[in-house]
Amino acid sequence: MSILFRKYTKHPGITKDYHKVRAFFIKLGYAEFEYTRWDWMATHSYLDKSAVGRIGLWEEEGEVVGIATFDCQLGTAFCLTLPEYTYLKKEILLYAKDKLSKDGRFGVFIRDADLEFQDIATELGFVATQEKESDSFFYLDKTSTAYDLPKGFYITTMKETFDLYQYKRVLWKGFNHELNGEGELKFFEEEEQETRRAMIRPNVDLNLKVAVVAPDGNFVSYCGMWYDKNAGFAVVEPVATDPDYRNIGLGKAAVLEGIRRVGELGARKALVGSQQQFYYSIGFRPFSTFTLWKEK
Repeated sequence: MSILFRKYTKHPGITKDYHKVRAFFIKLGYAEFEYTRWDWMATHSYLDKSAVGRIGLWEEEGEVVGIATFDCQLGTAFCLTLPEYTYLKKEILLYAKDKLSKDGRFGVFIRDADLEFQDIATELGFVATQEKESDSFFYLDKTSTAYDLPKGFYITTMKETFDLYQYKRVLWKGFNHELNGEGELKFFEEEEQETRRAMIRPNVDLNLKVAVVAPDGNFVSYCGMWYDKNAGFAVVEPVATDPDYRNIGLGKAAVLEGIRRVGELGARKALVGSQQQFYYSIGFRPFSTFTLWKEK
């Protein structure tokens, strides 16, 4: 059968195309852009909604076999195919360069072990940069998920304690917005509605959205977990701890509780897109790196 190209729908959110692309990522398995990154991006507040129609799809018999996409913002691309369609990558990269650039800026992430795609990029005038991303895995059959919590702290989930303000508050504090001088979280109705849409939708399991609660009732650490049994691995995203409560084991507890829960669902490994020492110290192991390539 012939390969047909088309653009992704111009409509952001949970659409028919969202599901078709997600099925592609599930079938692809591990890659430099995997199924939960797609899930996370689909309803992320930082997503450039006006640009989703630029995402390129290559299909055979109605199923996606290749994609040129960005992650929330234009300027950086990911070009991916199912294993038997790698011959499309040159065409996909050329499309991405033309349609997914921003203000003349463009780069593509390529896995360091993908020599075939590196050759294609080199042929087209791209060179590797020093900018990298890294993935690490936690293997549940090799490392314990046991943890301790300080007295007065306890675990909850967004299923048990559905509090959108507390969820946004711990992320706001945990990603250092207050420390950077941006002030306290301003949680207006519009943001609450957008946060609700991101939480209450397909492929989100609220039992896997884990928070540590302080004695005063506030969420002070958070770990979002994603798991689809058909993908074969879980993903950690995001993780944040209130600066006032760091270095007492709360982040470790949130992450390991999340991993324990996906283990009960059948997961045998969990991925995090990071090489931070924090993750290595609680049992994650380096797995793969990929590099941003740009034109000379």
